[in-house]
Amino acid sequence: MTTSIEQDKSKLLDILKKEAFLKGKFILSSGKESNFYLDARLVTLSAPGAYLTGRIMLEMVKNECVDAIGGPTLGADPMVGAIASLSFQAGKPVPTFIIRKTPKAHGKGQQVEGPSLREGSRVIIIDDVATTGKAFVESIEVLQKMNVKISKAICIIDRGEGAREALAKYSVPMESIFTIDQFLS
Repeated sequence: MTTSIEQDKSKLLDILKKEAFLKGKFILSSGKESNFYLDARLVTLSAPGAYLTGRIMLEMVKNECVDAIGGPTLGADPMVGAIASLSFQAGKPVPTFIIRKTPKAHGKGQQVEGPSLREGSRVIIIDDVATTGKAFVESIEVLQKMNVKISKAICIIDRGEGAREALAKYSVPMESIFTIDQFLS
């Protein structure tokens, strides 16, 4: 039985609330202190979480004309695997890629792993949680040096702490599956 995307979103939100939403004192990658943390990898690295996230993101990009989907390691890693598998299963394979924090120190010295992105390629970048947008911005800067065009950014959860505005400075719109309000209400 195939479920609707709205049902998938509801299931994913339930799993994220139960498994990934933690209360306490946390220091975020931005350096900010927060009284809650969203450890989305606890979900995206699970079979149901990977499946639901992949299905929802593929639905979000179904009308986009892009050459690949990828994003910064470690947040995007499980999602690109799910997207690649599900897109192949659907008969519409989507190439995926991962962006390292720094170029590899050996081998080919690449910073972007996966099928080669050509100059002028159009891509969508993804990540699990967006706070200030730092990981997205770093990814955009790496891709722009390669003359790759970023159509948009998609995250699972937008914490609403400046990511959209940071990406807008690069003319990259950001969409999210969920906003922080859905966790705090």
